[in-house]
Amino acid sequence: MTGRTSVVLADDHPIVLNGLRNLIQSEGDLDLLGEATSGLAALRLIREKCPDVAVIDISMPELNGIALTRRLAQEVPSARVLVLTLHEDRAYLKQALAAGVRGYVLKRSAAENLVQAIRAVVTGGLYVDPGIANRMFDANPKRTKRPSGSEPNLTDREAEVLKLTALGFTNKEIARRLDVGVKSIETYKARGCEKLGLQTRAEIVRYAAAQGWLADI
Repeated sequence: MTGRTSVVLADDHPIVLNGLRNLIQSEGDLDLLGEATSGLAALRLIREKCPDVAVIDISMPELNGIALTRRLAQEVPSARVLVLTLHEDRAYLKQALAAGVRGYVLKRSAAENLVQAIRAVVTGGLYVDPGIANRMFDANPKRTKRPSGSEPNLTDREAEVLKLTALGFTNKEIARRLDVGVKSIETYKARGCEKLGLQTRAEIVRYAAAQGWLADI
């Protein structure tokens, strides 16, 4: 991959689209290839341009973001999909991840998080907006129960680190949250991944979703 990332934008609200365009064009390593204002128009544009990242509104006319993501997974699998949404309910997050979305950004924080999210997904990572990740965990901060469905040989700390990783936290953020060193987090993650046979962040997310970790809050 070159040092530049190609992006397509799709949103049916002109003001939002204008704001997104300004965000992308202000970054020297991002190239905007085109824009669309409906799901079907976005599908045609992404087929034609084959961008590295497609930033799409989850609620669009003709073809919503989830349905569009499923189509793209079949027709343009090289395009990494990042959805923008007003929805902070974890049910929407789970549905998006199941469809193959690589990034989930809340519209209210797009100005702060969109560019970071694009860079995360283009390098093979998965990005979940900290706003929804923090809210999900803060709902029950005292909870210490082992995540539902975790493997018998996975320690509580390994499971906790993998769960936070699945929700988009970096090693440094997890270290601060658990009050341990970054090296310890790397060790817990490596041990957990080795036990479960996981190699990438996307695989961690799929495993977490399959085990019900993202719902067991």
